[in-house]
Amino acid sequence: MAEPILTTQGASKSFNGLTAVNRITYQLREKEAAGIIGPNGAGKSTFFNLLTGLYRPDEGQVFYEGREITCMPAYERVNRGIARTFQLVSVFDTLSVMENMMLARIRLGANYKHKARFFFKDVRHRALEEECRQALDTLGIAAKADTLTADLSYGEKRELEIAIALSLNPRVLLLDEPFAGLSPVEIVHISGVIQGLKGRFALVIVEHKISRLLELVERLSVINEGQLICEGVPDEVICDAQVKECYWGKEDAVCY
Repeated sequence: MAEPILTTQGASKSFNGLTAVNRITYQLREKEAAGIIGPNGAGKSTFFNLLTGLYRPDEGQVFYEGREITCMPAYERVNRGIARTFQLVSVFDTLSVMENMMLARIRLGANYKHKARFFFKDVRHRALEEECRQALDTLGIAAKADTLTADLSYGEKRELEIAIALSLNPRVLLLDEPFAGLSPVEIVHISGVIQGLKGRFALVIVEHKISRLLELVERLSVINEGQLICEGVPDEVICDAQVKECYWGKEDAVCY
């Protein structure tokens, strides 16, 4: 069995006395594809923010590759191989697709302070641009590299955000609701992209479209009211009585 790459021990986070994440102990293994589900407001995105460093837990610890990173800032986690996307697409509309890619590679790449000295050297610029173009090609939007991001559809902006994360060569990729706001055709496309990424690195997906998520992950975890209430093989988890109760309000609800 693969070794753990990203773990939490009793991680908790509260806001104004309201506990959003309550003593969650979680383990992600090397190159594992894992999913996290839960009702709205369950604490899923807050937990993602603890993993990626946007929030610091009030209690508990976060470990990456066996090293504690609880107090490590988000940008440093990116440098070490933890990349993510957001529930709401976060790209610069006033820049072109390629400019968004290049900006992320320079700002979030390792040795950022030194890159400012040679970013505009032709050789380095071409090498970075080629790496960015490869990531765009993986998402099927390389032809739009020179397009102003404001002119992209919402689905294409989602694809751009995933491409940016891929260009950072992650060891762990966290996708926060990658299907949110997408058309059925776009969902099928992104699902196919994610299938193709499996096995390249560890992958965690938070998603409300459960039927789609079940096709993509090997392990499923359920968060409800800030607590991890169930995890394991997806087909078994989704039919767990406690999971059915928190989602549909009755234990005899039909499983996916």
